[in-house]
Amino acid sequence: MSAHTYATAAVRLEDPGSGHSPAQCPAEESVVPVVAHEWVNAEYKHLVVKATPKALAAQPGQFFHLLCPSPDEGDLSFRRPQSVYRIQRSSGRLEFLYKVVGRGTRGLATLKPGDELNMVGPLGVGFRLEPQWKNIVVLGRGVGLATMAPISQFAGERGVRVTAILSARSPDLALAADLFESVGTVVKVLDTDGTSAIDNVERILRELIAEGRADAFFTCGSNRLMQLMKRLGREHGIPGQMAMEQIMACGLGPCYICVRTFERDGQREMRRVCVEGPVFDLQECLGW
Repeated sequence: MSAHTYATAAVRLEDPGSGHSPAQCPAEESVVPVVAHEWVNAEYKHLVVKATPKALAAQPGQFFHLLCPSPDEGDLSFRRPQSVYRIQRSSGRLEFLYKVVGRGTRGLATLKPGDELNMVGPLGVGFRLEPQWKNIVVLGRGVGLATMAPISQFAGERGVRVTAILSARSPDLALAADLFESVGTVVKVLDTDGTSAIDNVERILRELIAEGRADAFFTCGSNRLMQLMKRLGREHGIPGQMAMEQIMACGLGPCYICVRTFERDGQREMRRVCVEGPVFDLQECLGW
């Protein structure tokens, strides 16, 4: 087992009645075992943990604040936010798909099956599905595809048709294609063959709109794709939601590190991504 030191009040999976999170609180700090942790390509790892009942109650679009071990002799001062990739309630497993890019994720990447992970969550505001939506379009790029997976899974389980447009630099980076294919139609748009060009993505979206297959838009991972969906949504009266990516320190609101500017009814306002998001109304997002 790992020798990492964690907060003593954390709920441990084998002792779910302990800890500092009261029954009415939807989030908790928990220490959970790593079940599997594998590279899916040269940049991304797939992490699976055995989760507590509260963690398994996470909704698509919510995130967990992970306490990553240090990859070197220095300390890591802050947790790292990771959106939920897949929720397997029947087996009690929670999954994350993340890009190894900085000290935090490099440290996270060192965890092995049998090690323990300290995490706080589920946190934030997730996606929602309206009963009248029968066809949705999800559009993501890069690590944003991992965030799009749970809402696609959620929609598929409820009989909602999903068209997933996966934008990536190359075929091996079109993440989670198998998950999206299990619940709907997949369209890959790639830099390697030029299909990820904004004009081509717009053509695909307009065809879906014309065919009545776009009751709502969902997006994450690209500013230019967000702006495209926002413009088409405004033009055709299609509602949309965006999962915002942002640096966070506390993940609970007090630090105000994750504040971004939004626009509602013509007025600019500041909001904290961690507690008022990370999912926002697409038309209110200004990008980054």
